[in-house]
Amino acid sequence: MTMTAEEMLQFVDDLYAATGVGDWEKAASMLTDDFVAIEADPMPMAGRYEGRNGLKDLYVKVMAMVDVAALDRIQTTVGGDYAVAILTMRFADRSLEPAELCEVFRFRDGKCCEIKPYYFDPAQFQAACKAKAAT
Repeated sequence: MTMTAEEMLQFVDDLYAATGVGDWEKAASMLTDDFVAIEADPMPMAGRYEGRNGLKDLYVKVMAMVDVAALDRIQTTVGGDYAVAILTMRFADRSLEPAELCEVFRFRDGKCCEIKPYYFDPAQFQAACKAKAAT
């Protein structure tokens, strides 16, 4: 089942809304059984987070590492089986520079099967990790 651009945009909105309030049951229902989120090696949370609970596992790990004040979505664009959300992650410690990133969502059969975040500069996220560890 191929999703329309509007369906993908709404899906991304709904997934961010569910994860933002901790509705992990809803989030899991939106993911394929073989879902995977992949964080790159330079990131402190590097690795593969698999299955319907993989996104929750990643989210819990990230939130334990940094104090996120807001995740601002700048724009979401779609094409083919993909959506890309352009984001700014602001930290509770206002002296820290926000992290700029894009998250790539891949869809299959009306669900998300993969998410890959790409950080413009991992240094901002790494600095936020160090700041939280120091408190």
